[in-house]
Amino acid sequence: MTPQQLGDLILRHPRLFHMAEEGTWASIQQHGLLSTSSLLDLFQVAGEQRRKIESLHRLDSVRISHSVYGEAVIRDQKPMSDALLERCLQDGLSPQDWYETLNKKVFFWLTEERLQRLLAAKPYRNKTHCVLTVDTARLVEKYRDMIVLAPINTGCARPNPQPRGKDTFLAIDDYPFEEWDRKRRGRDPVVELAVEEGVPDIVDLVLRVEHRKGRSIVEVVHAP
Repeated sequence: MTPQQLGDLILRHPRLFHMAEEGTWASIQQHGLLSTSSLLDLFQVAGEQRRKIESLHRLDSVRISHSVYGEAVIRDQKPMSDALLERCLQDGLSPQDWYETLNKKVFFWLTEERLQRLLAAKPYRNKTHCVLTVDTARLVEKYRDMIVLAPINTGCARPNPQPRGKDTFLAIDDYPFEEWDRKRRGRDPVVELAVEEGVPDIVDLVLRVEHRKGRSIVEVVHAP
């Protein structure tokens, strides 16, 4: 992706969206918006408990606790399964490889449409979620070297799993923007933006934090 293409992308998507568990903003303020793996490091989760969370399919959200850091919630991976991933993974990757790859990143949607689609999905539509709206330009400026982009929803394999492999996530400079722009015929050539390890200073980058249920804003939690 050229500097001009990156600039155009930021202009097209000045805000990014992240969906977290309801009531977790206080923990995010304290620890930052961390990837699953970084959160497990912080909470000193090890052994079989860690393997089940980090390397296997999480059908349900998992609550972890620490004597110093309190509690945190790691979200489920309902839109995936080992069987579906085995149909679409390339480059010799296993489902475990893919879960571990995703768990090292924090994910953002580039459009509210994608966010709304997730909020309206059957497993989530009747629950309240914490939605963070983030300044794209400031996030890219500060975390450019840790950002990777993807042309698909990497955490979903339903109903028709799209191919994914070692080149699904690419750094900004390596992302084939024009190629995906042609393939997607006017649709967004970038679907996900992810930050490796996490965003410890997310409080400085967030524009708004809300509790949402479906298309309804239940509560504005934070509006700097």
